[in-house]
Amino acid sequence: MFRIICVTNRKLCAGDFFARLAEICEGGADYVILREKDLNAEEYAKLAESALAVCGKRLVLHGPSALPLLRRVPRVHLPLSVFENSPEARERAELLGVSVHSPEEAKRAESLGADYVTAGHIFDTSCKSGVPGRGRGFLRETAASVRIPVYAIGGISAENAAAVREAGAAGACVMSGLMSCQDARAELEALRRALA
Repeated sequence: MFRIICVTNRKLCAGDFFARLAEICEGGADYVILREKDLNAEEYAKLAESALAVCGKRLVLHGPSALPLLRRVPRVHLPLSVFENSPEARERAELLGVSVHSPEEAKRAESLGADYVTAGHIFDTSCKSGVPGRGRGFLRETAASVRIPVYAIGGISAENAAAVREAGAAGACVMSGLMSCQDARAELEALRRALA
């Protein structure tokens, strides 16, 4: 099954952040990665507790601030460098994803025990303004380099979701498309229709 994963950025959110998370979960997103890098550990923990009440088992924590919270939420997504420095996270997490930017990094994450990797950014996106996307060839090469699922990230929309699946992605991560749209349920429906 091709997974649709929301990656949060509350600063892009149209309206109430938690109401948006509820829409995204009700709309059928497989996971919600709580990626709020500007918060300190205490602020992140508080936000994570509120997000957990909305998202339940769909919630995946992100980054080093997530590590102390793994007993409460045993699903985490880490930069490769953080995982390399905190390998004990593998034993404490039920689900562990890693961000990678090359096939070599994907292989390294897999060797350390990652359950999946996100590879990107694939297409040009306002979240990485001025930095060109790595493209479908990069995605194809990364997906072919590992046995674990590779989820595409960066500029994914209903218009190109089928193309990333054809390039070998097992799913797609969407940030701005789900955070800033007027109707998250409609956005998710459009993504699913494009993949039907």
